[in-house]
Amino acid sequence: MKYNFDTVVDRMKSSSVKWDGAEALFGEKDLLPLWVADMDFKVPDEVSKAVADKASHGIFGYTIREESYYQSIIDWMKTRHSWTIEKEWICHSPGVVTALSLAVQAFTKPGDKVIVQPPVYYPFMKVTETNDREVVYNPLVNNNGSYEMDFEDLISKIDESVKLFMLCNPHNPGGFVWKKEDLLRLGEICMEHGILVISDEIHSDLVFKKGSHIPFASLSEQFAQNSITCTAPSKTFNLAGLQTSNIIIPNEGLREIFTTETERNSIGMPNSFGPVATEAAYTHGVPWLEDVLEYVEGNLKFVTNYFAENVPALKVLPLEATYLAWIDCTELGMTSEELETFFLSKAHVALNQGKAFGPGGEGFVRMNLACSRSIIEKAAKQIKDAMKSLSV
Repeated sequence: MKYNFDTVVDRMKSSSVKWDGAEALFGEKDLLPLWVADMDFKVPDEVSKAVADKASHGIFGYTIREESYYQSIIDWMKTRHSWTIEKEWICHSPGVVTALSLAVQAFTKPGDKVIVQPPVYYPFMKVTETNDREVVYNPLVNNNGSYEMDFEDLISKIDESVKLFMLCNPHNPGGFVWKKEDLLRLGEICMEHGILVISDEIHSDLVFKKGSHIPFASLSEQFAQNSITCTAPSKTFNLAGLQTSNIIIPNEGLREIFTTETERNSIGMPNSFGPVATEAAYTHGVPWLEDVLEYVEGNLKFVTNYFAENVPALKVLPLEATYLAWIDCTELGMTSEELETFFLSKAHVALNQGKAFGPGGEGFVRMNLACSRSIIEKAAKQIKDAMKSLSV
């Protein structure tokens, strides 16, 4: 590989949420932080240079998005996902979670219902509830580590108060890509009942060779007109701190409502560095991304094999996308609280607890694999050593 990800980059005292914020959040010292979804890898060289060149100018006034910025997104979607989009469809948001909250505010009113499919990315529930809307759970069915949509349950949960459906595509924390037939059936149901689909596709670029991402809106013109697609370079290229995401809305009426909401909240303008970093990443970042995917897949194989040999009670589910391993710990027979205490106090590893992802997440943990192999090895050994105190 061109890039060397074995080198450990010291992120302490860099204002890192993942590293500097772990002790305050988890209440333990000396934790290996493998929780929040950002990478411990330096960004592509071309991105660093673009940001440095911008910084060297020395003036950071109000910023516009250049034509080349939009074109880089259009080209990326076409090349990477075989989806032809237009410049006018691309709307700005500081982040995908912000866009989810804006969508809830723009397309629902207090008391309306939003359907989610747990276990799923926990901000889906948070942005719904904090905006005084009701979360409706359509739980995924776990068939021996393979998740499926329960369409009968979905239909039974729909009434006139349901206005939005939040789709996680690829799925977080499950780490899989949705099949075409599932997306088609889902889209048909939502069209039939007048439910707008908000598709979080922030992990769409992080798909291994054995998987294939399908943008929901690319399946038909009808789906495109009844959906909002949330994308960003933040997970793909580790740019979350630059607060730039691209919300793709083909429907002009929906787009006007969404942009009005961003204007109402005064968050329609990007910072000085986000656009140049995004453009550089989408234009030059493919070699780096391919190396990252190969390296993360190596980390996945290591963890899967290590636990199978040394901690068989922990089962790593198959991973098609994201750099987040979803690990079944139910054989330990612990409550969610006991599981959290075990990993923090005995193994000294900070992971995302499955209960945060809603019903069906209990007994699972999510592990971030986007770090140097030596950190993954250390975490795995600490977990194995901590297991010696348990009679499993």
